[in-house]
Amino acid sequence: MALRGDSLKYRGARKKLLETVRKNLDELGITDEGVLEAMMKIPRHVFFDSTFDFKFAYNDTAFKIGAGQTISQPTTVAVQTALLQIKKRDKVLEIGTGSGYQAAVLMEMGAKVYSIERQKLLYDRAQKNLPDLGYRPRLFYGDGFKGLPSFAPFDKVIVTCGAPFIPEALIEQLKPGGIAVIPVGEGATQVMHRLLKKENGELHKQEYGDFSFVPMLKDRAK
Repeated sequence: MALRGDSLKYRGARKKLLETVRKNLDELGITDEGVLEAMMKIPRHVFFDSTFDFKFAYNDTAFKIGAGQTISQPTTVAVQTALLQIKKRDKVLEIGTGSGYQAAVLMEMGAKVYSIERQKLLYDRAQKNLPDLGYRPRLFYGDGFKGLPSFAPFDKVIVTCGAPFIPEALIEQLKPGGIAVIPVGEGATQVMHRLLKKENGELHKQEYGDFSFVPMLKDRAK
């Protein structure tokens, strides 16, 4: 059954977009059909202002969504989600709710999502939009650097903004055996890091190339 705001036209555009995303994943040596299947089910255009929905929603590009933030490029969403290796009922901490699209992809794959957003405008939008689509993550207005210690530990952690460093609090809240995916860097581009937390607490780090995100900032926006 189609989600609210979906149609044959949008599904056709989405299928074409995901053909591009699949090629990009192949070039990075990443394969996860479950991610692409989840993205196929979600009408990305409903996370845009209606003025821009079709023209921009099914291009493989990031797009401004207000409050100085963006909805990530679909390839970026697919890469981060695939690197997390999501399993059903995984408890996931997301830093940077943004439009809510990434949270929807994670929930479509069966994850339980706890998401923090520091921009009140985007937090309020996501609180309305995601339940309207049938997705009910736990949303929090706050500082992503602090994570959610009262809800830890988490199976997975995903940061959807450019972190200047790997936040220690987020690694502390990750279960042994858990995975964190964090773009790290302070310039125009960041290096995507995949961090596996070993049973003894040590981190095994892998890098997956350059990506571009808005910066991760401390405290809630006023």
